[in-house]
Amino acid sequence: MEIVVLDGYCLNHGDLDWKAFEALGDLRVYDRTPYAEIVSRMGSAEVMITNKCVIDRPLTEKLPHLKYIGVLATGYNNIDIRACHEKGITVTNVPAYSTESVVQSVFGLILELYIKIGSQSASAKGGDWAKAPDFCYYPEGLKELYGKTLGIIGYGAIGRRVKEVAKAFGMKVLVNTRTKRLPEDGFEYADRDRLFGESDIITLHCPLTEENKGMINASAIKKMKRDAIVINTARGGLIVESDLAAAIESGRIAGAGVDVLDTEPARADDPLIAAKNTIVTPHTAWATAEARGRLMKQAADNLRAYLQGDPINVV
Repeated sequence: MEIVVLDGYCLNHGDLDWKAFEALGDLRVYDRTPYAEIVSRMGSAEVMITNKCVIDRPLTEKLPHLKYIGVLATGYNNIDIRACHEKGITVTNVPAYSTESVVQSVFGLILELYIKIGSQSASAKGGDWAKAPDFCYYPEGLKELYGKTLGIIGYGAIGRRVKEVAKAFGMKVLVNTRTKRLPEDGFEYADRDRLFGESDIITLHCPLTEENKGMINASAIKKMKRDAIVINTARGGLIVESDLAAAIESGRIAGAGVDVLDTEPARADDPLIAAKNTIVTPHTAWATAEARGRLMKQAADNLRAYLQGDPINVV
């Protein structure tokens, strides 16, 4: 069994190993694979392992031996699932491996926007505290989370865990999701208009679909409070970046914290990179050592289950 990892570097920078995959077949690992080289690198291999390589219908037509695609992520919008199903190619993903890591990044972004720890430290280390006439000084706009309303769009594993942490901070929680579940303590379901209008902080935890692509746009922003902030650790395409950046620059809303952009790697002229009061991290909310270790193990377990004839985490 030939196993080809097309873009392994994003998961393993050298601090993990591929032994679990090596035990399952003849393994070849590439750090990165341009689209034009996927077919030649796959050759006659039946198993493809990838994170972000685009696997579209034309490419599947050129890979007649391909039987299995293991996605090294939870999201799989880079894979043409319909084409794979039609060709009998099994596709699996790895759900929930990064929940705790993403949740801590969500609140890291929120706290940076609310209490500005990074800029305060930079100011103090830059000598401003030594020059201050008083025992302390502080930027305008420091806020606390207690009593604020957090609007969560998407209520999977990450959304639920974000709700739990928000309640620990003493926040009110509104949830918008396609499918209402049984009532739970600690939050209310809300349609998007209500969530946009009442939330102090809006955080996105839904997949990128045609239905919700660009959901944070000029029209949605007009419904938000002027001191609202937007957090996105899901997919960049959920936001119309030019609309969000313009709203922040004009003072229509207060700011944003994003770990994902519509184009990755980021364009040099991406509007959110330059926008004021915006925190941008390079799609690393998922990438703690612990989360990547869980991802590696589960991806190998997915392949093992497939080879044993009882596939799991099939999408």
